Amino acid sequence: MAWTKYQLFLAGLMLTTGSINTLSAKWADMFNAKGCQEEPERPFSHPFLQAVGMFLGEFCCLAAFYILICHDKRRPEPRVNRGQSFNPFLFFPPAMCDMMATSIMYVALNMTSASSFQMLRGAVIIFTGLLSVAFLGRRLAPNQWIGIFITILGLVIVGLADFISGNKDSSHKLSDVITGDLLIIMAQIIVSVQMVLEEKFVYTHDVHPLRAVGTEGFFGFFVLSLLLIPMYFIPVGNFANNPRHVLEDALDAFCQIGHQPLILLALLGNTVSIAFFNFAGISVTKEISATTRMVLDSLRTLVIWVVSLALGWEHFHGLQVLGFLVLLVGTALYNGLHRPLLARIPCCARFANEEEGGSGERERLLNDGQRHWCQFTLKKSGVHISDLNWYTML
Repeated sequence: MAWTKYQLFLAGLMLTTGSINTLSAKWADMFNAKGCQEEPERPFSHPFLQAVGMFLGEFCCLAAFYILICHDKRRPEPRVNRGQSFNPFLFFPPAMCDMMATSIMYVALNMTSASSFQMLRGAVIIFTGLLSVAFLGRRLAPNQWIGIFITILGLVIVGLADFISGNKDSSHKLSDVITGDLLIIMAQIIVSVQMVLEEKFVYTHDVHPLRAVGTEGFFGFFVLSLLLIPMYFIPVGNFANNPRHVLEDALDAFCQIGHQPLILLALLGNTVSIAFFNFAGISVTKEISATTRMVLDSLRTLVIWVVSLALGWEHFHGLQVLGFLVLLVGTALYNGLHRPLLARIPCCARFANEEEGGSGERERLLNDGQRHWCQFTLKKSGVHISDLNWYTML
């Protein structure tokens, strides 16, 4: 069945804005500018301020939700399912997980390449699967276990590629690359906890996806903005790349933006792209399928890698290609994309049907690349959204 022009537009919008999200964040990190003092130019390294901008983009989804509701009221027959009334503080625990994971990943993005950053976020499948078994009582299908083990292999290959490139690439120290990769993996553990919390407490309330994303964005934006104040006074030594060596120097960030206005353009690109990325992702899932969204998100990783190579931000490494392909296979197996292929082979069709029937209506927690996949149900439309990307990330 051919896609409509609107579906093609949504797919292109998701792929474009998702790629811009990570690339704009990395672009901001690559600028050099003077700060508040008359010191030499230095890199723009303000991950927590960047995370605030990301949450602002998510917060904008709440405004988009109410605009959608107002527009829907003008129709003779409203089509938007507003969902049930709920306590907004249900979103507070997952929002705090989102805040911690996003901040850690922005710190890591300063230490490693944009392509490795995006690839390593695939580790969320491993931890989400294990946590869903431990805390939600879910039984993973054999293909999901195989997908997890293949994903682990892909992560090892990507990490090995970073280790080799760290010895040759002068833009990042080897110790920074290794630390950045480990921080990304650690952040995926927090993202997995967020997903389990969302599935256990949130999706049962039939919350509209845009409203859910916007509510989490509100909590993340409000809390992290307040935390910038104590961060201004917390010394962390050489861990922070700012003159005062504090956890986050927001004033210094604004001074650098004043000396180099293009940094503001990069930050705005990150904020605006995450808002449109969430909208496009939700729409792709509803208008086309969740599988299409997962495929587009995998293509986003490829786009980020190709653009980074074209701009000279990183060098080509064959192991990265192998790692990407292995991660892609692991993600596809975990999400059951092999079943349609098996169904077309006469000798395997029965096996594919049995596997599908055994899994029943099991909801799968999928990977995102940028910030995290959520479990919601649009009961009115009958569409199961088991792979909503809230961010991220990036």
